Amino acid sequence: MSGGVDSSVVAGLLKRQGQPIVGLTMQLWNQRRLPEIASDQASGRCCSIDDVYDARYVAQTLDIPYYVVNFEDRFEEHVVKPFVADYIAGKTPIPCTLCNNFIKFDQFLEMADGVGAHVIATGHYAQIRYDEPTARWQLLRSADATKDQTYFLWGLTQAQLARTMFPLGGMIKTQVRQLAIDLGLPVADKPDSQEICFVPNGDYAGFIEAYTKEQGMAPVPAAGNIIHSDGRTLGEHEGIHNFTVGQRRGLNVAVGEPLYVIQTNPDTREITVGQGNELLRTTFRVGEINWISIPEPNEPIRAEVRIRNRHAPALATITPKTATIRSVSVSTITFDTPQRAVTPGQAAVFYQGDLVIGGAWIERDQP
Repeated sequence: MSGGVDSSVVAGLLKRQGQPIVGLTMQLWNQRRLPEIASDQASGRCCSIDDVYDARYVAQTLDIPYYVVNFEDRFEEHVVKPFVADYIAGKTPIPCTLCNNFIKFDQFLEMADGVGAHVIATGHYAQIRYDEPTARWQLLRSADATKDQTYFLWGLTQAQLARTMFPLGGMIKTQVRQLAIDLGLPVADKPDSQEICFVPNGDYAGFIEAYTKEQGMAPVPAAGNIIHSDGRTLGEHEGIHNFTVGQRRGLNVAVGEPLYVIQTNPDTREITVGQGNELLRTTFRVGEINWISIPEPNEPIRAEVRIRNRHAPALATITPKTATIRSVSVSTITFDTPQRAVTPGQAAVFYQGDLVIGGAWIERDQP
């Protein structure tokens, strides 16, 4: 129970069905840490102290047992530290996916065992079904395309899917809001959270600088050159962690044409910029593939591939295990038509219709 309307409705629905349920809220991050970047506007962030209060109030309203479980140490180790390391390495990480992989559907299931619960139910917008012919659990897109969260769930395993329920997967958001009213839930009108729980106001660079200082880590590599793709040096930047592939604003260079970040190089601390058409890519590499709804293929397979959450999936060929880099098996994805801003650190998620067949991390280009 996050304290939001979605997980609250899930609890209300299960209670109405007569299911024996226990409400659990995860304490993931101490909001009092890093006061130098603290924000007075925490309403857009998930997992705040106010959210815990709201979740407890909902549990009281529904008259169900309720507990807050502290996962701060594991969250910092598996989500926060990789987030910081990836940005310093010139990647653009997805902390919500790491949280799903290592906390919500991993550590949380262990906690469920501790309270005698065999299944966890969450407010995610996605669907799960069991496929008899293949004897596999399958992940599918939600009925509400605008709220679908399968892009962040590609890391789930068969064992995790077998013990998970997504009761909202077949609904649209307006139905969920109405259910919250019908169930008499005190959070029926609560806005959806938008920001990452540990990053105030989306200031990633500020968080990284404050966190590395708190941890006594080496200072974030600072100044470097901004290089045009034609080889010209256009200026300097204050740190590679301030940039991501596809970025246009905040470059602080003026050459009479719109420029975009084409590449970040952590080794030389250079940011390469160029025209928008230079962001188009046809082929790229991915690592750590997780095949969800189908067995791992031995041959190239066709699918629609999404390379960021708001990207419209595009037809592509996925060629498994095309190389081994640093002892990690890497696969190749080739789009039928070039796609914009393939970004290292983001995920590529594979779809066949509504079926999510797998996903992987986008790798940096290698020679």
